[in-house]
Amino acid sequence: MIRAMTDRALHLDSFIPYRLSVATNAVSAVIATLYQRRFAISIAEWRVIAILGESEPLAPRGIVERTKLDKVTVSRAAKALETRGFVARAADAADQRSHRLALTAEGRALYETVAPEALAMEARLLADLAEWERGALDSLLRRVQAAAEACDI
Repeated sequence: MIRAMTDRALHLDSFIPYRLSVATNAVSAVIATLYQRRFAISIAEWRVIAILGESEPLAPRGIVERTKLDKVTVSRAAKALETRGFVARAADAADQRSHRLALTAEGRALYETVAPEALAMEARLLADLAEWERGALDSLLRRVQAAAEACDI
């Protein structure tokens, strides 16, 4: 016998995964427009630059792990950045099958230009939140992410 659905019906406007997706899409659209118009880079390219700006040099799989982007997206972004002279590729001494990516001087300069703009956009997006709300939001997002990563599906 098929069990009936629970009393709670699905309503997208109150379904948290949907709300997170919609909020993410809205924020990403604003950020993508900023990055494209001001710096001629995509969100994926910025994520690669930002990760390398914080922890370079790094193998592409490390970027995949940190950004949660798929391998193809990271590879395309890295290749585009390398072609434009923002990223350099070098053999990985620890793993001859892999390579490490690092920001060039031009890439570092771009990072140092974009990072303050990204922080300013974040401040603008969160301006209506109290400091404790920002902290709570950060904490809750980390917990939701951890719960999602722990799902065994």
